[in-house]
Amino acid sequence: MSIATDIASLKIMSDVYKRKELPELLQTTATSLEQHVPYIDWVGIYFFEREEKMTLAAASDLEEDLAWEANGELKFPLKNSSNEAVGIMVVRSREAIAFDVTDVSTLETIAHALGEMSFAN
Repeated sequence: MSIATDIASLKIMSDVYKRKELPELLQTTATSLEQHVPYIDWVGIYFFEREEKMTLAAASDLEEDLAWEANGELKFPLKNSSNEAVGIMVVRSREAIAFDVTDVSTLETIAHALGEMSFAN
């Protein structure tokens, strides 16, 4: 199952290393994961504001976040270079057992890169 995630992550990480603007990078990440990985049905990237409030910065589909239909959900912290949590990436699937260990590792790498990019911008 992880080959599709790896392929999508190559494009995303290429954009990270090209130092694309953060809003564009976040939207590309959400869209790429949802479009290119058959078992990912929704991706949302949130950033923390004051008092633990989160703001949705990008999503693969703003109208439908699958909050009630998702059978599988992974959450990855976005941490800046000081290792402080600045946000979270949520990945949802309608499939009950969609993700494997390699998916988790690849998605963690993406979340780590996005967190560090948020600090740089």
